[in-house]
Amino acid sequence: MDIIKIWNSRPSGSQAEDIAGAIESGALAILPTDSVYAIVCDALNPKAIARLCRIKGLNPEKNNLSIICADISMAAEYAHIDDRAYAIIKDYTPGAFTFLLRAGRNLPKAFKGRRTVGVRIPDSPTALEVARALGHPLLATSIEFEDSDHAREPELMAEAYDRHDVELIADAGPGNEEYSTIVDLTDSASPAIVRVGKGVISI
Repeated sequence: MDIIKIWNSRPSGSQAEDIAGAIESGALAILPTDSVYAIVCDALNPKAIARLCRIKGLNPEKNNLSIICADISMAAEYAHIDDRAYAIIKDYTPGAFTFLLRAGRNLPKAFKGRRTVGVRIPDSPTALEVARALGHPLLATSIEFEDSDHAREPELMAEAYDRHDVELIADAGPGNEEYSTIVDLTDSASPAIVRVGKGVISI
């Protein structure tokens, strides 16, 4: 597994381009977020999505899937965001939230038949810059960890996932053990907190 060291939590332009290029070519990567590190792939690459789902034991037809977007404009290409939802997302992003939204028509085949999609715009320069360099969303799922060391230490994450053929990790320093807060905005008039996590929100 290639380890790309990110200094000061922000990748250089060439690092973001290199990581995005590898992902666009089908690679799986582990990237920092503002909550738990995540395994990501190109959200528009069916083969990469299938590999990621096998690693995590996910069934795309049953398990909720989330995408990391560079900004709200990118998210709006793949999810329905009305005025109320837009205002909430704008106020709380970048941040440690996963917003459940009604799925848009441009979502990849892995989301076929799904009515909702989880959208993340994390407060993580690495994740945001890679998504921006890629030009479209990353499919993302949190790493699994047995203890706090494996949640926090990128070198231990690399060891754990090297056997699963994850190609690279962006090491931006210690990870977090808290998951994102999940907010259901499928009915933005009645937003609901589905899971309390790192993000603090008042709705």
